[in-house]
Amino acid sequence: MKKLYKEAMLYDKLDGNKCRCNICEKRCVIQQGRSGYCKTRYNDGGKLYSVIYGRVASQAISPIEKKPMYHFYPGSLWLSTGSVGCNFYCPGCQNFDLTFVDVMKEINNYPFISPEKSVKIALREGCKGISWTYNEPALWFEYTLETAKLAKKAGLLTNYVTNGYMTEEALYMIAPCLDSFRVDIKGFSKKFYREICHVDDFTPVLSRVTEAKKYGIHVEIITNVIPSYSDDDEQLEHIASWIADNAGRDTPWHVTRFYPHLKLSRLSPTPVKTLEKARQIGLNNGLHYVYLGNVPGHAGENTCCHACGKLLIERYGMQVCKNLVRENKCPYCGNEIPGRFS
Repeated sequence: MKKLYKEAMLYDKLDGNKCRCNICEKRCVIQQGRSGYCKTRYNDGGKLYSVIYGRVASQAISPIEKKPMYHFYPGSLWLSTGSVGCNFYCPGCQNFDLTFVDVMKEINNYPFISPEKSVKIALREGCKGISWTYNEPALWFEYTLETAKLAKKAGLLTNYVTNGYMTEEALYMIAPCLDSFRVDIKGFSKKFYREICHVDDFTPVLSRVTEAKKYGIHVEIITNVIPSYSDDDEQLEHIASWIADNAGRDTPWHVTRFYPHLKLSRLSPTPVKTLEKARQIGLNNGLHYVYLGNVPGHAGENTCCHACGKLLIERYGMQVCKNLVRENKCPYCGNEIPGRFS
């Protein structure tokens, strides 16, 4: 198995054969013969290795709406691929079968797909690009970076579906090869991030959002609204106002319905009225595009021109039923619609 290990990027060698990983903001100091918190990085003889390089645990052709991203080539198909491991371990994770894996024990159960083959698959299937999703893509950094470089050369686009807890160094390195960034702002309090994500400081997530915008990466933000955890007006107000002031009013914000799972099975699904409240909070804070998620058929899935209010993109779940945007403009008033549409 060791021959498939890849020496990690972005780590420091420390005294006593220890290593400091600099991929995510946990910056684990890892002793010889041990793995970091995410279980995807292993110290062997004072060198840090990715043990998930090229190991694909899930792969599918799916629409961009599944990320969700609504302002980045609506209706386009993407090679969506992911591995195992996580740096948050959220108690209600829908992908727990990938994120909670005993990586070192089970890694051989997953096939190896080279960056070259991944690009070939995307091209063969007529995909618009490659999306790294299902588990945190920053933990797959060496693989996603190599694949992204090849994808760009082949004319494909690239997408990260991320919790945003990667380091500034990691984003800086991959930014030239990254076209789009669907990032979670899961809540807006230390208490929430400590209880749900097991981190004490969520400000690095906010920094990565503003940095991604600075690098010219298309950014869309999602908040899965969890009853009794992130559904209070105070957090929703803070998220909405922060997006407006720091990411810009044109940045799409997806407020999505939580469904009970794992250790959060005791909760009920998010009431639709709560999502509608969150959407209104976003609009009241000046955001132009606030969407409801996991509520198929709701009008909050649709894109309307923020200038004239006319319906431009009609959706049902992950399906685009109608798209009137041409050359990024509203056909009714000529207003430019932020994003990439053709």
